Amino acid sequence: MTSENKPLAVPDVAGVPTSKPEVLVDPEHGLPPGFGPGWQGRLLFWIAVAFSLFQIATAFNVPLDHRFAGVTIIDLLRVTMALWLGWIVLRKLQGQPAGEMLLAWLPLVVVVELLARFGGSIPNQILRALHVGFLGLVAGGLLAQHKSETRIKAIAAWALAGIGFAVGLYHWFLYEELVARAGEVTPSDLVVGITAIAVLFIICWRFMGPALPIVSGLFLAYCLLGNYLPAPLNHRGYSLDQVIEHMSFGTEGIYATPTGVSATFIFLFILFGSFLERAGMIQLFTDIAMGLFGSARGGPAKVAVFSSAMMGTISGSGVANVVSTGQFTIPLMKRFGYRAAFAGGVEATASMGGQIMPPVMGAVAFIMAETIDVPYADVVQAAIVPAILYYCAAFLAVHLEAGKRGLVGLPRSELPSAGKALSAKWHLILPLAVLVYLLFSGYTPLFSGSVGLALTVILILGGSLALGIGQIAVRVLFWVGLGLLCAFFFWYGILVVVGIVVALILANLFTKGGAETVAACREALADGARQAIPVGIACAVVGIVIGTMTLTGVGTVFGNAVVAVGEKSLFLALVLTMIVSLILGMGIPTIPNYIITSSIAAPILLKLGVPLIVSHMFVFYFGIMADLTPPVALAAFAAAPIAKESGFKIAGQAVKIAMAGFVIPFMAVYDPALMLQPVQGVTGAAYALGAAYIIGKTLLAICLWGAATIGFLKRDMALWERALAAVAAGFLVLALPATDEIGFALAALLIGLHLWRAKAATQAA
Repeated sequence: MTSENKPLAVPDVAGVPTSKPEVLVDPEHGLPPGFGPGWQGRLLFWIAVAFSLFQIATAFNVPLDHRFAGVTIIDLLRVTMALWLGWIVLRKLQGQPAGEMLLAWLPLVVVVELLARFGGSIPNQILRALHVGFLGLVAGGLLAQHKSETRIKAIAAWALAGIGFAVGLYHWFLYEELVARAGEVTPSDLVVGITAIAVLFIICWRFMGPALPIVSGLFLAYCLLGNYLPAPLNHRGYSLDQVIEHMSFGTEGIYATPTGVSATFIFLFILFGSFLERAGMIQLFTDIAMGLFGSARGGPAKVAVFSSAMMGTISGSGVANVVSTGQFTIPLMKRFGYRAAFAGGVEATASMGGQIMPPVMGAVAFIMAETIDVPYADVVQAAIVPAILYYCAAFLAVHLEAGKRGLVGLPRSELPSAGKALSAKWHLILPLAVLVYLLFSGYTPLFSGSVGLALTVILILGGSLALGIGQIAVRVLFWVGLGLLCAFFFWYGILVVVGIVVALILANLFTKGGAETVAACREALADGARQAIPVGIACAVVGIVIGTMTLTGVGTVFGNAVVAVGEKSLFLALVLTMIVSLILGMGIPTIPNYIITSSIAAPILLKLGVPLIVSHMFVFYFGIMADLTPPVALAAFAAAPIAKESGFKIAGQAVKIAMAGFVIPFMAVYDPALMLQPVQGVTGAAYALGAAYIIGKTLLAICLWGAATIGFLKRDMALWERALAAVAAGFLVLALPATDEIGFALAALLIGLHLWRAKAATQAA
């Protein structure tokens, strides 16, 4: 707070403060928050909660067939659901309200029965099919609640939701039969397969626009009609039965690796971020950022960069970061003199970097680890240095812009204390610290994420109980005891954690303020299911592209062309790959962009000598940059309603701010040590020196790019100085003989001349 009554930043409309923040529509799916009005909205809310509980149960692999005194957990759950139904009926007979409980009971009992058939250990194929079915159910319900202007449209959307879920139930009900006759398609299979594709295309179109369905539809059409094309684009031809069997059954089409990752790692980490946000992590990051950088030159923009970087450690969605942190940082930057377009560009650039910021990163990181079959920790290791350099570039850009415009920081008296904020909420860092430890100790992302999520839930529920404990000594004993109970998880398995959570929930229901805490956890479950829709639907629809690649081998056509270019010039091959990533990213989200481009281009870069992880990170990086690049620039348009500025203007500023970051992937290709990857024949101290050299060179290059694009260093730069800075940075990027030496020499010349001019101007003044 700037004073006792004046907040640091308030929402504004066209620069005029307003007490009511505008209800922002999520740019990823164009829907307002919530599940809509009426009993349908409440039912949809409970369906979302049930969806999240289903995903948690399968991720934790809870052994529901485990016996206690001859009774399984499934038996206990069924008895509980039966007693609950009896209570609902009794309340209704007594004339008391029971509608809300019935709406909760219905989806939860369905989840219990879905899990019961396989004793909690659901086969991978069924998990993917039910995951997509739940996505279709929740997505269709949201369309009915938020995008249906008439009753007929609402009924049609609910029908779409039901059909989507029924497809998942078809796989669940006929699992053994489908496995036994794999490769054979019955008439009912054909109808279900076509229906699954049609429902996904419709939902994707309504949620994310036409680009991805059109791209995937063209690939699907190629499967059916590609044999009529001239060589080398033609293939041998496939029947409708073959194409539908490949796309809608098995693990190659809509249930391919991306859907499998969405059903496990991605959903779990989305929930992890959702619970941490509910626990107050956003406020903690904001307070720390304000305390550390608020008083520096251009402090508000530096707060935006730092807080978005911190948010990136728990949220892999750039657009979600824009919407969450931007509502505070963008008005704050505008208040202290930054132009609206620049403020929006800073937030968009900083937020998109969250997808490459370990440990959580974006959904693409999990898909990458599964696709190239490497530990997730290896992907984190490759991403850490480029992510830090990316944020250094953004930090430098706002520092130089502040210097150019004479923007100062906030008064220290108006800022929160970073130390006090950390001491008050330090416990929120624990799940993140445990997550990092487990990831780098060799545990799988699924196990690490499960433990992180469980710890977060236990901290939230335990913290609510601890507030009611008066004496500090008793409170310490409570936390120590809870910690010891959690430690038993490593010896006795997941049932210990399940038991702790259930006990904490029951205890909270009977303590002051505890019911509100349980309700917050319930809201986090529903919100996590909502956030998973764009990611999950995109993963399923882009599976059509993967299925086409594996069925027809069409990727080799493009591959041969790029290889031909790359044999003459690797740089041109990289530029061509970058352009493809940027063009694809202008119409489709980062996940399908990465999947399509990596399926085509990454193997080619590997053939040209680029290391495996580096080639995939190159594609990933420019998929992220595409969300800042006009004309689509999803992140920029997400910031537009907050900044009250044109999305195109914000996108232009975002590209300008992130310009330095464009050089990082190129430099990593020429020297993999920038991504901490092994270099052939170089080990030990020599490798450490080499890595330090390339990191230092890259840092200098992005500093030069930043100065050239902003036009400021010690003072305003002349046009020839900006050109010289760009040329020097360009030489540092090129990996040709003597280019490093030329780049360093030009950089030294530029800095020397600029400092001399600045000193002369100061003396003259």
